[in-house]
Amino acid sequence: MDVNTIELIPDEVNLMRRLLPLSGAKVIDLGCGNAEIPRRLLKDGLVASVTGLEVDYVQHTQNLTATPVAGLDFVFAGAADIPFDANSFDIAMMLKSLHHVPLEHLDRALAEIGRVLAPGGLLYVSEPVFAGEFNEILRLFNDEEVVRKAAYDALGRAISTGLMDVVTEERFDTPLAFHDFDEFFQRVVRATHRDHTQVGDQLVEVKQRFELHATPQGVRFVRPMRVNVLRKRG
Repeated sequence: MDVNTIELIPDEVNLMRRLLPLSGAKVIDLGCGNAEIPRRLLKDGLVASVTGLEVDYVQHTQNLTATPVAGLDFVFAGAADIPFDANSFDIAMMLKSLHHVPLEHLDRALAEIGRVLAPGGLLYVSEPVFAGEFNEILRLFNDEEVVRKAAYDALGRAISTGLMDVVTEERFDTPLAFHDFDEFFQRVVRATHRDHTQVGDQLVEVKQRFELHATPQGVRFVRPMRVNVLRKRG
Protein backbone atom coordinates (compact mmCIF):
# COMPACT_ATOMS: atom_id res chain seq x y z
CA MET A 1 0.00 0.00 0.00
CA ASP A 2 1.36 3.39 -0.94
CA VAL A 3 1.22 6.18 1.62
CA ASN A 4 0.74 9.63 0.17
CA THR A 5 1.79 12.99 1.56
CA ILE A 6 0.32 13.78 4.98
CA GLU A 7 -1.92 16.86 5.09
CA LEU A 8 -4.10 18.54 7.68
CA ILE A 9 -7.77 17.83 6.93
CA PRO A 10 -10.23 19.43 9.36
CA ASP A 11 -13.27 17.99 7.56
CA GLU A 12 -13.09 14.37 6.40
CA VAL A 13 -16.09 14.82 4.13
CA ASN A 14 -13.78 16.78 1.82
CA LEU A 15 -11.49 13.76 1.63
CA MET A 16 -14.45 11.50 0.87
CA ARG A 17 -15.53 13.78 -1.94
CA ARG A 18 -12.06 13.45 -3.42
CA LEU A 19 -11.71 9.68 -3.05
CA LEU A 20 -15.23 8.32 -3.54
CA PRO A 21 -17.83 8.47 -6.36
CA LEU A 22 -20.53 9.74 -4.00
CA SER A 23 -23.09 11.03 -6.48
CA GLY A 24 -26.16 8.79 -6.45
CA ALA A 25 -24.46 6.18 -4.27
CA LYS A 26 -26.23 3.75 -1.94
CA VAL A 27 -24.05 3.71 1.16
CA ILE A 28 -23.82 1.46 4.20
CA ASP A 29 -22.08 2.85 7.29
CA LEU A 30 -20.91 0.05 9.59
CA GLY A 31 -20.60 1.18 13.19
CA CYS A 32 -22.27 4.48 12.40
CA GLY A 33 -22.23 5.96 15.92
CA ASN A 34 -24.35 9.12 15.93
CA ALA A 35 -24.27 9.14 12.11
CA GLU A 36 -22.89 12.67 11.91
CA ILE A 37 -21.19 12.15 8.55
CA PRO A 38 -24.10 10.22 6.93
CA ARG A 39 -26.44 13.05 7.92
CA ARG A 40 -24.13 15.57 6.28
CA LEU A 41 -23.73 13.51 3.12
CA LEU A 42 -27.50 13.36 2.72
CA LYS A 43 -28.29 16.94 3.70
CA ASP A 44 -25.71 18.16 1.18
CA GLY A 45 -27.16 15.92 -1.52
CA LEU A 46 -23.90 14.04 -2.00
CA VAL A 47 -25.34 10.49 -1.89
CA ALA A 48 -28.69 8.82 -2.58
CA SER A 49 -29.11 6.92 0.69
CA VAL A 50 -27.26 5.74 3.78
CA THR A 51 -28.02 2.72 5.95
CA GLY A 52 -26.37 2.97 9.34
CA LEU A 53 -25.56 -0.21 11.28
CA GLU A 54 -24.84 0.05 15.01
CA VAL A 55 -24.32 -2.54 17.77
CA ASP A 56 -24.49 -0.14 20.71
CA TYR A 57 -28.15 -0.36 21.73
CA VAL A 58 -28.19 3.02 23.49
CA GLN A 59 -26.72 4.77 20.46
CA HIS A 60 -29.04 2.90 18.10
CA THR A 61 -32.05 4.00 20.14
CA GLN A 62 -30.86 7.61 20.07
CA ASN A 63 -30.44 7.39 16.30
CA LEU A 64 -34.01 6.15 15.88
CA THR A 65 -35.43 8.98 17.98
CA ALA A 66 -33.32 11.76 16.46
CA THR A 67 -34.68 14.16 13.85
CA PRO A 68 -35.21 12.09 10.68
CA VAL A 69 -33.14 12.76 7.56
CA ALA A 70 -34.54 11.70 4.19
CA GLY A 71 -32.65 8.68 2.86
CA LEU A 72 -31.14 7.69 6.23
CA ASP A 73 -32.15 4.40 7.85
CA PHE A 74 -30.79 2.60 10.90
CA VAL A 75 -30.41 -1.11 11.63
CA PHE A 76 -29.30 -2.77 14.87
CA ALA A 77 -26.63 -5.11 13.49
CA GLY A 78 -22.89 -5.58 13.22
CA ALA A 79 -20.45 -5.87 10.34
CA ALA A 80 -20.00 -9.63 10.78
CA ASP A 81 -23.71 -10.30 10.09
CA ILE A 82 -25.05 -7.72 7.65
CA PRO A 83 -28.80 -8.30 7.12
CA PHE A 84 -28.91 -7.33 3.44
CA ASP A 85 -28.77 -9.16 0.13
CA ALA A 86 -25.63 -9.47 -1.95
CA ASN A 87 -24.70 -6.55 -4.20
CA SER A 88 -26.93 -4.10 -2.28
CA PHE A 89 -24.58 -1.12 -1.84
CA ASP A 90 -22.17 0.98 -3.88
CA ILE A 91 -20.03 2.16 -0.95
CA ALA A 92 -19.35 0.76 2.52
CA MET A 93 -17.88 3.06 5.17
CA MET A 94 -16.19 2.24 8.44
CA LEU A 95 -15.29 5.44 10.28
CA LYS A 96 -13.08 4.60 13.27
CA SER A 97 -15.08 1.40 13.70
CA LEU A 98 -13.14 -1.48 12.12
CA HIS A 99 -10.91 -1.86 15.18
CA HIS A 100 -14.04 -2.24 17.34
CA VAL A 101 -15.02 -5.45 15.53
CA PRO A 102 -14.08 -8.44 17.73
CA LEU A 103 -10.77 -9.87 16.57
CA GLU A 104 -12.26 -13.27 15.80
CA HIS A 105 -14.87 -11.66 13.53
CA LEU A 106 -12.66 -9.32 11.48
CA ASP A 107 -12.23 -11.61 8.46
CA ARG A 108 -15.91 -12.52 8.49
CA ALA A 109 -16.86 -8.84 8.65
CA LEU A 110 -14.75 -7.99 5.60
CA ALA A 111 -16.18 -10.99 3.75
CA GLU A 112 -19.69 -9.74 4.60
CA ILE A 113 -18.81 -6.28 3.33
CA GLY A 114 -17.54 -7.84 0.12
CA ARG A 115 -20.79 -9.76 -0.21
CA VAL A 116 -23.12 -6.76 0.14
CA LEU A 117 -21.06 -4.45 -2.08
CA ALA A 118 -21.96 -4.37 -5.75
CA PRO A 119 -19.20 -5.50 -8.13
CA GLY A 120 -16.71 -2.66 -8.30
CA GLY A 121 -18.12 -1.18 -5.08
CA LEU A 122 -15.79 0.59 -2.67
CA LEU A 123 -14.92 0.11 0.99
CA TYR A 124 -13.74 3.27 2.77
CA VAL A 125 -12.00 2.58 6.09
CA SER A 126 -10.85 5.50 8.24
CA GLU A 127 -8.84 4.58 11.34
CA PRO A 128 -6.75 6.47 13.91
CA VAL A 129 -3.03 5.79 13.69
CA PHE A 130 -1.58 4.52 16.96
CA ALA A 131 0.67 7.53 17.50
CA GLY A 132 0.61 11.11 18.69
CA GLU A 133 -0.02 13.03 21.92
CA PHE A 134 -3.78 12.44 21.93
CA ASN A 135 -3.20 8.71 21.56
CA GLU A 136 -0.85 8.73 24.56
CA ILE A 137 -3.69 10.10 26.70
CA LEU A 138 -6.23 7.60 25.39
CA ARG A 139 -4.00 4.61 25.97
CA LEU A 140 -3.92 5.38 29.71
CA PHE A 141 -7.46 3.99 29.96
CA ASN A 142 -8.09 2.41 26.54
CA ASP A 143 -4.99 0.96 24.89
CA GLU A 144 -6.01 0.01 21.35
CA GLU A 145 -2.62 -0.90 19.93
CA VAL A 146 -3.46 -4.58 19.47
CA VAL A 147 -6.93 -4.09 17.97
CA ARG A 148 -5.85 -1.35 15.59
CA LYS A 149 -3.00 -3.51 14.26
CA ALA A 150 -5.37 -6.44 13.91
CA ALA A 151 -7.83 -4.30 11.93
CA TYR A 152 -5.09 -3.17 9.54
CA ASP A 153 -3.81 -6.73 9.16
CA ALA A 154 -7.33 -7.89 8.31
CA LEU A 155 -7.46 -5.37 5.45
CA GLY A 156 -4.20 -6.84 4.20
CA ARG A 157 -5.69 -10.33 4.22
CA ALA A 158 -8.77 -9.13 2.33
CA ILE A 159 -6.38 -7.90 -0.35
CA SER A 160 -4.04 -10.90 -0.39
CA THR A 161 -6.93 -13.38 -0.67
CA GLY A 162 -8.40 -11.53 -3.64
CA LEU A 163 -11.56 -10.34 -1.92
CA MET A 164 -10.65 -6.69 -2.54
CA ASP A 165 -8.20 -4.68 -4.61
CA VAL A 166 -6.30 -1.64 -3.37
CA VAL A 167 -7.46 1.74 -4.60
CA THR A 168 -5.42 3.95 -2.29
CA GLU A 169 -4.04 4.41 1.18
CA GLU A 170 -3.69 7.93 2.52
CA ARG A 171 -2.54 9.39 5.80
CA PHE A 172 -3.74 12.71 7.09
CA ASP A 173 -3.88 14.70 10.29
CA THR A 174 -7.12 15.96 11.76
CA PRO A 175 -7.43 18.67 14.43
CA LEU A 176 -9.22 17.95 17.70
CA ALA A 177 -10.35 20.74 20.03
CA PHE A 178 -11.96 20.65 23.47
CA HIS A 179 -13.11 23.50 25.65
CA ASP A 180 -12.04 21.67 28.82
CA PHE A 181 -11.68 18.24 30.42
CA ASP A 182 -15.41 17.90 31.01
CA GLU A 183 -16.03 18.12 27.28
CA PHE A 184 -13.28 15.55 26.62
CA PHE A 185 -14.88 13.21 29.17
CA GLN A 186 -18.31 13.46 27.57
CA ARG A 187 -17.16 13.23 23.95
CA VAL A 188 -14.40 10.65 24.31
CA VAL A 189 -14.52 8.70 27.56
CA ARG A 190 -18.31 8.28 27.51
CA ALA A 191 -18.60 8.05 23.73
CA THR A 192 -19.70 4.39 23.63
CA HIS A 193 -22.42 4.72 26.30
CA ARG A 194 -20.84 1.86 28.22
CA ASP A 195 -19.80 1.67 31.87
CA HIS A 196 -16.54 3.56 32.18
CA THR A 197 -15.94 3.00 35.88
CA GLN A 198 -12.85 1.04 34.81
CA VAL A 199 -11.19 4.41 34.04
CA GLY A 200 -11.30 4.97 37.81
CA ASP A 201 -7.73 5.16 39.08
CA GLN A 202 -6.43 6.39 35.72
CA LEU A 203 -8.75 9.37 35.58
CA VAL A 204 -6.53 11.67 37.65
CA GLU A 205 -3.52 10.96 35.42
CA VAL A 206 -5.64 11.29 32.27
CA LYS A 207 -6.80 14.73 33.41
CA GLN A 208 -3.27 15.82 34.30
CA ARG A 209 -1.88 14.72 30.94
CA PHE A 210 -4.82 16.29 29.11
CA GLU A 211 -4.45 19.66 30.81
CA LEU A 212 -0.76 19.87 29.85
CA HIS A 213 -2.11 20.83 26.42
CA ALA A 214 -4.41 23.60 27.65
CA THR A 215 -4.21 27.00 25.99
CA PRO A 216 -6.31 30.16 26.37
CA GLN A 217 -8.24 28.94 23.32
CA GLY A 218 -8.95 25.50 24.80
CA VAL A 219 -7.20 22.13 24.55
CA ARG A 220 -6.02 21.24 21.08
CA PHE A 221 -4.47 18.18 19.45
CA VAL A 222 -3.58 16.92 16.00
CA ARG A 223 -4.59 13.29 15.49
CA PRO A 224 -2.89 11.17 12.80
CA MET A 225 -5.34 9.17 10.68
CA ARG A 226 -5.17 6.62 7.87
CA VAL A 227 -7.71 5.94 5.14
CA ASN A 228 -7.78 2.78 3.07
CA VAL A 229 -10.01 2.54 0.02
CA LEU A 230 -10.52 -0.96 -1.39
CA ARG A 231 -12.56 -2.10 -4.39
CA LYS A 232 -14.59 -5.28 -4.67
CA ARG A 233 -13.45 -7.25 -7.67
CA GLY A 234 -15.69 -7.26 -10.69
